Amino acid sequence: MDMYENLGVVGEGSYGTVMKCRHKEIGHIVAIKRFNDKEEDKTMKKVIMREIKLLRQFRHENLVNMLEVFRFKKRLYVVFEYIDRTVLEDLERYPRGLDSKRLRKYMFQILRAMDYLHTSNIIHRDVKPENVLVSNSGVVKLCDFGFARTLAPTGEPLTDYVATRWYRAPELLVADNTYSKPVDVWAIGCLIIEMATSNAFLTGTSDLDQVHKIVSKVGPLTHHQQDLYFQNPIFAVASLPEVQLLRDPRRKYHKLHFLVAEIVDSCLQIDPSHRAACSMLLVHRYFTKDGFAERFIPEIQALILKDAKVNSMHWIHSSSWEPPEDQGTGVLSSCNRKPVKV
Repeated sequence: MDMYENLGVVGEGSYGTVMKCRHKEIGHIVAIKRFNDKEEDKTMKKVIMREIKLLRQFRHENLVNMLEVFRFKKRLYVVFEYIDRTVLEDLERYPRGLDSKRLRKYMFQILRAMDYLHTSNIIHRDVKPENVLVSNSGVVKLCDFGFARTLAPTGEPLTDYVATRWYRAPELLVADNTYSKPVDVWAIGCLIIEMATSNAFLTGTSDLDQVHKIVSKVGPLTHHQQDLYFQNPIFAVASLPEVQLLRDPRRKYHKLHFLVAEIVDSCLQIDPSHRAACSMLLVHRYFTKDGFAERFIPEIQALILKDAKVNSMHWIHSSSWEPPEDQGTGVLSSCNRKPVKV
């Protein structure tokens, strides 16, 4: 940390603290994540190393760039490009939800980011407004890969306790450990509604309440999910709500533009096998009409260059930046900081 000036805390969580910092020699503004637990905590270290390893694989315009990893006084620090705000902050600024133009641009970029991850066989597992960054130019970047992991080709069981409750897919809530990429698609559906209305869609106060809200607002669980539900001793004492299913997305999500409602309905399918892939959502007519997608992709690239110039960070452009090598570690080392091998 001796090479950085701390400009203030911009975020805190169970993992640690995120600080806005300036590099003392070259003046670049960055975000530095300082982890709470020291390296002796093997569980925390495993999570951190998995996140770092995944971040090193990413090169996409809509994913946050990791610049450096180092140890300082036995703590791990990860340096990222600095992005101005989160979608959560935008929703606080726009209490009636994002305007239609902004919403479409945000949705498109979030889906691009997730499509890239899913194509790389990676699931994020913690999509929520706080984990979507927005630059002053309007570039959207998915961040926080602490829960992300690469899917095993053998389909090995996955951890059941992931994702913030309001954005958790039904298969996660009933502890189906064979879940996969559709959990991210479900979370994106919840996020789209929240961006459009400024109100979270499924605000359960417990896992049980979350399941009941899903059934009441979206539809009944599949037979397999019901079996898992009643195997849970906490859930089994409470019967599932009886609902009359609305099949028309325009009626179910009547507060949304009908094309947005179609996308949300494709995301919020109770059966994960029925959820649309991000690649399919990106070619939905909501994005293809009036030539939006074809026109907007070059615009994203221009906005990234604009942000780089404003922040004096041209060296981290996601399409060309490569981390400096330090004896094969791929991280920087300076003064009394120690590079991290993963």
